[in-house]
Amino acid sequence: MMGIKAILRPVVHAARKARQRRRIRKLVANTPRVALGSGRSAYDRWISTDINILDITSEKDWKSCFEPESLEALLAEHVWEHLTPEQAAAAARNCFNYLKPGGYLRIAVPDGFHPSEGYIKWVTEGPPESGADDHKVLYNYKTFSEVFSAAGFQVRLLEYYDENGVFHFEEWDPDDGYISRSKRYDPGHSRRGFSEPFTSIIIDAVKA
Repeated sequence: MMGIKAILRPVVHAARKARQRRRIRKLVANTPRVALGSGRSAYDRWISTDINILDITSEKDWKSCFEPESLEALLAEHVWEHLTPEQAAAAARNCFNYLKPGGYLRIAVPDGFHPSEGYIKWVTEGPPESGADDHKVLYNYKTFSEVFSAAGFQVRLLEYYDENGVFHFEEWDPDDGYISRSKRYDPGHSRRGFSEPFTSIIIDAVKA
């Protein structure tokens, strides 16, 4: 027989989630910039969310937190690789629908064209701290751009490796969305066995 705590747990959880979503709806009126899948990370002048409050693949969750076309900017660092292709497309469409015209989504994922074998192994087979056990897709700059072009965005590539292992970089402002796993901000981590920065594909997807 289930105890009273076990019976009430889902009710308490649902009530807590509802309160947090109401809080987000109030905050976004003054801070229409939202970080997606940010876990415990906090960003100055951004509202942090995670899957327990906002499943980015669920239009119902978006509707519970925001009004359509109410957001100025979205930020997601190493989130989309945890989604299946179908989920990635749904999440991109949700982002498009809830951004204002002229708004943007800054996104980063592991780079499938990275020339380092160690890097590719880390993002596909790496230890638990790499998160690779839950990675669904390894994108390159072409396949990742297509996810957002198909949702209606105009895509601006900021950092990526091409098919020939050549790194491309376009100047970007961290105040518009800080990406730690980037050429500028990752100094290289010995625990990963890399002496060079741990880079990502970084794009701005703009809603024209």
